[in-house]
Amino acid sequence: MTNLSLSLAELQALGRQWGTWLPAGTVLLLAGELGAGKTTFVQALGEGLNIEDVIQSPTFTLIQEYPEGRVPLYHFDLYRLAPAEVAALAPERYWLGEEIDPGIVAIEWPDRLPTLPPAYLRLQLQRWRERTHLTLEAVGAATGLLPRCLNL
Repeated sequence: MTNLSLSLAELQALGRQWGTWLPAGTVLLLAGELGAGKTTFVQALGEGLNIEDVIQSPTFTLIQEYPEGRVPLYHFDLYRLAPAEVAALAPERYWLGEEIDPGIVAIEWPDRLPTLPPAYLRLQLQRWRERTHLTLEAVGAATGLLPRCLNL
């Protein structure tokens, strides 16, 4: 696990940087309280992916798909759902690439997932005194992404 303390501008720069190189098939689990910076990070990630659409929190649509970037971006917001409702969305189709073009899957409120993907980067964000404290953890094959993720 790695801990970083970032300004808002640094968090956005990190998201943009990751968008330029993260491979299709990457799953990002974004955890943290309301206002911690989860959607802000995904917006910057979208900029790095060259997505021109405005990325908003998909709270009421649950899943936003942005196919036009360097690789597709699938943005989930599970805040309002119970695990059984999340299971009905079949989120594993996105990280397994079943019937869906492989892309980057960014999931806000991952604690609502009934099962976790086999490989992912978990970003735990906490806002404190104008800083975002980011704890980054890699699981499974995503551990191979860590050196480049931390190349700040």
